Amino acid sequence: YINIRGKGPLIKELKEASKKASSVYLATDPDREGEAISWHLCSILGIDPEEAKRVIFHEITEKAVREAFSKPRPVNQRLVNAQQVRRVLDRLVGYSLSPLLWHKIRPGLSAGRVQSAALRLIVQRDQEIGSFEPEEYWTLDAYLKGEHGEVKARYFGENGRKKTLSSRKDVDAVLSAIQGEPFVVASVKPRERRRQAPFPFTTSTLQQEASRKLGFSVKKTMSVAQTLYEGVEIGNEGYTGLITYMRTDSVRVAESAVAEARRFVGEVFGSQYVGSGRAARARPLEQGAHEAIRPTSLLRTPADLKRFLRNDQYRLYKLIWERFVASEMAPAVYDTVTADITAGRATFRATGSRMKFPGFTKVYEEGRDHPGETEEERDIIPLAEGEVLSLLKTEPSQHFTEPPPRYTEATLVKALEENGIGRPSTYAPIIATLFEREYIAREQKRLFATELGITVDRLLTENFPSIVDLAFTADMEKKLDAIEEGEGDWVSILREFWEPFKEQVDRAEEELARIKIADEPAGEDCDKCGRPMVVKRGRYGKFIACSGYPECKNTKPVLEKTGVKCPKCEKGDIVVRRTRKGQVFYGCTEYPACDYTTWARPVAGSKCPTCGAFLVEAQGGRRGFRCSNTACSYRSQKVENYEKVARLSR
Repeated sequence: YINIRGKGPLIKELKEASKKASSVYLATDPDREGEAISWHLCSILGIDPEEAKRVIFHEITEKAVREAFSKPRPVNQRLVNAQQVRRVLDRLVGYSLSPLLWHKIRPGLSAGRVQSAALRLIVQRDQEIGSFEPEEYWTLDAYLKGEHGEVKARYFGENGRKKTLSSRKDVDAVLSAIQGEPFVVASVKPRERRRQAPFPFTTSTLQQEASRKLGFSVKKTMSVAQTLYEGVEIGNEGYTGLITYMRTDSVRVAESAVAEARRFVGEVFGSQYVGSGRAARARPLEQGAHEAIRPTSLLRTPADLKRFLRNDQYRLYKLIWERFVASEMAPAVYDTVTADITAGRATFRATGSRMKFPGFTKVYEEGRDHPGETEEERDIIPLAEGEVLSLLKTEPSQHFTEPPPRYTEATLVKALEENGIGRPSTYAPIIATLFEREYIAREQKRLFATELGITVDRLLTENFPSIVDLAFTADMEKKLDAIEEGEGDWVSILREFWEPFKEQVDRAEEELARIKIADEPAGEDCDKCGRPMVVKRGRYGKFIACSGYPECKNTKPVLEKTGVKCPKCEKGDIVVRRTRKGQVFYGCTEYPACDYTTWARPVAGSKCPTCGAFLVEAQGGRRGFRCSNTACSYRSQKVENYEKVARLSR
């Protein structure tokens, strides 16, 4: 190792201070990276790591710090090795692959062991959406009347067996079969359902929930959490750490914190709201003895701290505080009922649900990735087996299956964790790097791969399949974790990876040297010199350039049309454009003469029945559609043929 340029004065200052001190305590962060920093400090200061006084605390409070300093330990070499092998492995991959990208695509690009696997996830999802073929299906609802009122039941199948209605023909067959048949309640099954309280936050779940509920990016979440961990000045208390360490994959909670939470819940809500304390039991995968992310004291309520915190600090602290309180509360309890109603051989099913006891929902409701996932109460009238119901009407509805949704930052973090890619400390840097390299961009909250990202992914997939293979990356993470547990030699693991990887690099260098990535013809001639125009890829996506470059430097943007005419100038077309940060918006082709823009995607062929303007998606189409005319309040949940055609035009 060598010292970082410019850090000489700091190192000198540390050396002088250590010579004057009777003892040197190393209080770096309580994780692998922190342990490695302590090891490097030992090296610089001439301290034997075995004799070092390493102190560990997971919250910056007087009690925690005093306790840590009362029982220092040596530097943990296994943690140091675990960090070192990750560092070396990432350098071997990055330093080998990045120059290939510079030569074949453009300077300044990068590839990495974890970064490239994350990009593969996003590209794969885009490909799944692009190749998705919607399938038609129908639902058939029967509106029935019984002794105690009306009830809606949905067609389930025949003779109690589930059956899908794939076409209008299937619906008509059912309608014909039930014609004149009595609707009889065949069975009524009540049951009690318990919804368990969520565990307190890990790094991953905090990032996901802050994205869903607060709209924070992963990077912002970690930045704000860092300030809450390091401490905020709280009146007479002075600087106080408000949360425990925010880089953790553990849901374990200290017994003292569990006791405080259970006492708090009992005093504020009543003993019936106190949970079982399951958060105190850790799941198998956890990094050392880290706790979950929780407030350092529940007595510092969000309301009490609000005047001392910035708005973003307050909102994140409130989220963490409420989640931890909820984690120690009783389950929410629901009374549910399922009633099967027969009409001839056809079975219709009615369901109902009503909250019996709110439990943890008194304090906290989890955010949802997609609309329609929220817990919904549906009352159902009392029904008795054998009761005959009268048919009021039937209502068939056509639907089409939808492609998988694009990743958001929240769902990408969830996918990274589920696939075993990266660790708590890497989720935010991974996503930030993908944005910085312009491999991905964001449309509203949805992430998609840019042209550049697709090109990089294709080159890596074709030449280095193991680097972008999710199973390989996850398996490597397990091997690296094993080093931390003292299982396996870090040098052997590096060698096991490096030798086959180096062969791939050498082979790719030879093959790529012979390959020239051909330019795609643009189908038009240069209006300045007459030579053919070609499609090029730049940092902001595709553009058209003259094939005579550098003699002729004529360029034009590639315009992706939406199929909608500009409502302002009525001359141009509305096309997809991107900001300098890669965000998608929609503007007129007559710009700068016409400055019409909108953030919402126009729906081709649509027309507002109220004012005649075209419709746009409301939150990507998942919240329906609205009129593009801001003076018009028209909204609709669906547009004719939209599910089948427009959604796939992305």
